[in-house]
Formats: sequence, structure tokens, C-alpha cells
Amino acid sequence: MPLFAPLTNPVRPYAWGSVTAIPALTGTAPTGGPQAELWLGAHPSAPSLLDDGHGPRPLDRLIAEAPEELLGTATVERFGPRLPFLFKVLAAERALSLQVHPTRTQAEAGFAAEEALGVPPDAPERVYKDRDHKPELLCALGDFEALCGFRPAEATAALLDRLAVPALAGWASALRARPAAEVLPDLLRQALDDGGDDGTGGPGGAAVLTEVTAALDRVAASGGPDAAACAAYARAARDYPGDPGLLAALLLNHVRLRAGQALHLDAGVPHAYLRGLGVELMANSDNVLRCGLTAKHIDVPGLLAVTVFEAVEPAVLTAAPMAGGDPSEACFPSLAAEFRLSRLRLADTGVRIDRADSPQILLCTSGEARLSAPDGPSLRLARGGSAYLPPTTVPVRLDGPGAELHRATVG
Repeated sequence: MPLFAPLTNPVRPYAWGSVTAIPALTGTAPTGGPQAELWLGAHPSAPSLLDDGHGPRPLDRLIAEAPEELLGTATVERFGPRLPFLFKVLAAERALSLQVHPTRTQAEAGFAAEEALGVPPDAPERVYKDRDHKPELLCALGDFEALCGFRPAEATAALLDRLAVPALAGWASALRARPAAEVLPDLLRQALDDGGDDGTGGPGGAAVLTEVTAALDRVAASGGPDAAACAAYARAARDYPGDPGLLAALLLNHVRLRAGQALHLDAGVPHAYLRGLGVELMANSDNVLRCGLTAKHIDVPGLLAVTVFEAVEPAVLTAAPMAGGDPSEACFPSLAAEFRLSRLRLADTGVRIDRADSPQILLCTSGEARLSAPDGPSLRLARGGSAYLPPTTVPVRLDGPGAELHRATVG
């Protein structure tokens, strides 16, 4: 295995994806259809191809053949013979589904239960695709919008007051009268389960969703403190007309990120990405429980069992240089053992990359960079280009004045 090798990365054409953002990043021609995610890694459903001088081969197969060479002894001992993270470029033109990820314990139990029931891995109702959890970090490459975590109860009640939709008046009263941990599960269940008003102030079906959308447009046009959030909810309503996930979305914080800002999403936190281009780094899992804005299966009891029903203030993260590290590299904080994301902004002097005990993937997001080794090979990384670097004691240089790269490695 060489010191570094270029990757060819698959594109996932999900319907919510942008037609132009990923082609613009990678310098390829648009296909005319949505290109939602560029996957960099070794997930078996869409592995990158690595060219080690003998032609491109799927990265997951190469790792299976030589795990210690491609991952390092420490990584194999810690996570087993697989790459523990999955790196992505995410390009959202419209809202992704509202979703929650399980803890590792919940994932292990859910996977075992579905295996025991004989639910096929590709069945639409299959929830747990593997035994792992899926913490993730999203770093914006430009203006980016998301929903993240439950808003404080009083703030949501105040928003519902401004919307003034009679069918949701009971929601506002309940949020003010009962603890959030009690009322939020009820409201989420009503949003996703009820076909009509159940007498407790719950949602009333298609007519109420139409009324809510009109109210969101009215508040968005008012220019008040909730205008940006209501505009985002209204866009989601039009992305998914008639989807009751709109009512679940009203319970969540609206977050706007600028380029270089990030969100960390842990287990149990409901969230959805709405618009924008970003890099996403996560544990190598595909476990998702959806709660709206989707045509896919929604397991309401399972969703309620893994969701953490408490208000959170989304922490907008920025990268900071590591103590004793190169000032050209700034790292985003993450509590996940499986991954760490950093950003490299190259100056005239370049950067020395040491990685004796863990694998990494480099993605060039601006400019052009060059990887080189002493008396060895070199590799040009244009914007959108990427490379896999297995563990080695041989230092590698990264040069390219003005270039920006994002580096994914083990936490």
C-alpha cells in the first residue's frame, strides 16, 4: 500500500439533493438529476474506490484483506477490522427527513430484535441496519440551515401563539402546563399518529397543515424574531406537502450556520438538514429513525423510545488549533471516539502530516493541494479531490498556498 492514494467516490442521488452543488465542487458535469451526497469511505453499501497502483478497488474490500496495514493496529484493536467513520459531502436543495439516531445499546438491541424477526436488510420497514450508533458532525461550506433539538417549551408555545392556528392552541397550553419530558412525547405522537383531531388539541390532518403553512408564511413576512424560522418551516412544508412531519418540525430549533461553523449531533436528538452544502463526518453506521418529512417508513413507538425529550440549545461549533499542533490546522470538538474533523488552510510553508497510528481521508474543498513524501511520490488534489492515507511512520507534506482541506481521522 502506498503512503497515500486517490479516491474515487460514489454519489448518492437522493431526491432532496442539489443538481449543481456537488458537480461544482468536483469539477464534473451535472447529470441533470439530484446529487445529494458524496461518500468518502468504506461503507459496504457505497464504498470509495482506491487506486493503489493496481487499478481502483473498493476500499472496504482492501481493508478486509489487510486491516492492520490500512487501519493500523490501534484502530483495529479499538474498533475491529473496519474503518470506524464515514465522511460525506452533503448538498441539500430541500429538506432531509426529520430523524433521530440510537445509542449503541439501543442499536444492538434493535438490530438483534429485527434479525430475530427475520426482517430482510433491504425491507422498507427495516430500521436497524447495523449494531452501531451514529453520532455525526456537520461543517458548513457556505450558508447552511438545519433543525436541531427541541426548542424550550415556552418559546415553542409563544411561536404557536403567533401562528394562531386553532387546532394547535391545545399544544401551546400543554407546553405551558406540563413538564417538557411529559408533553413532548405526546405532541410528537399526535403529530405522527393522529389522522384527525383527537379532542386534546392535536393536529387535524390536511386542512390543518394547509392552515399552518399559511400561518407560517404570514409570520415569515412579518419580519419578527420568528420570521427566519417560519420561512424555513414553510419551505419544508412545500418540499413535503401534506406531511405531518411539519408539525414535529415546529417543536425544533431552527439553526443557521455560516461557512466554517459546525453542529455535533448525538444520539436521541431530533434533527433535519434543510438547505446548503457541507461536509459531514459520522460513525460508520446507517441507523436512522425517521419522524417526518419523508415518504419512508416511520416507526412511531421505536422513535419515541430512542428520542431524548428535553430542550437543548444547539451548540454552534468552530474549529480551533490544537495545542502544540501546526497553526494551519484547526480541529472541531467532538465527543465521538470514532472520528475527528479538522480544517487545514495552507500557507506558503505547507504542513507536515504525521499519522503513525490511525487512517485518514483528506478532501480538498478549495484551491489545489499537493501531497508528497521524502524522495517519494506526489499526488495533486484539485478542488473536490480526495486521498486515503493509511497509518505510517513516514511523514507526508501537504503544500498549496491558499488551499483548504478537511481532514477526517479517528477520534
